[in-house]
Amino acid sequence: MGRKKRVWIPHYFYHIVCRGNRRDPLFMDNGDFLTFLYILRKIHEKYSFELASYCLMTNHFHLQLRSTEQSISKIMALINKRYANYFNTRYNLTGHLFEKRFFDKVILSTSGMLEVSRYIHLNPVKANIVEKPEDYRWGSYLYFMGKGKIEQQYFNPSILLDEFEGEVDERVRKYCEYVGGGACHHPKYVEKELNP
Repeated sequence: MGRKKRVWIPHYFYHIVCRGNRRDPLFMDNGDFLTFLYILRKIHEKYSFELASYCLMTNHFHLQLRSTEQSISKIMALINKRYANYFNTRYNLTGHLFEKRFFDKVILSTSGMLEVSRYIHLNPVKANIVEKPEDYRWGSYLYFMGKGKIEQQYFNPSILLDEFEGEVDERVRKYCEYVGGGACHHPKYVEKELNP
C-alpha cells in the first residue's frame, strides 16, 4: 500500500517534527546545530519559506513553517537530505538519519498558532534541559526575549507578536506571559517590575 499523499495548503503554517532514527541524536555538538541553521538559511535563499518558531532538540526538531511557493514536502526534503548528507559524512555513517517521514499538521487558527509556538518553545523546559525557555540556545524563544540577534531571514517573530495588542515591548511581554504563564523574564520587564 502506498503512502498517503500529503496535503499542502499555501499561506498556512504547519507544525513539523522530525526525529532521529531509533530516536538517536540528530545533533551531537554545537557545530551540528549551527550547520542545521546554516542549511535553513541556504535553502531559504533559493526557496522562500517562513518560520514563526523553532526548536532544535538533541534527537528531534520542531518547525512552525509556512511555504507559499513550494510544497512543504519539497522544503523538508531539501532540509533533511542536506542535513543527513552532512551528518553521515561528518560521523562516517550510512543509512537513514531520520526515523520516518516528518510529522506535519496544518495550523488553521490564531489560537492554534499560539498553542503550537508555546509547545515548541517549552520543549527544552519539559525535557528538563533548562528552567526557562529563553535559556535554551537552539530555539527561537530567546529572540523574543532580546537575548539573540535575529540574522535569519526565514525567521519572523512578528507573526506571533502581531496576535497581541500594544507597542512592540508590550506585545513581547504579553507573548512571554502566554508562553511562560507568568511574569516575563526579559531584563527590561524585570527592571520595570522592580522600579515601577
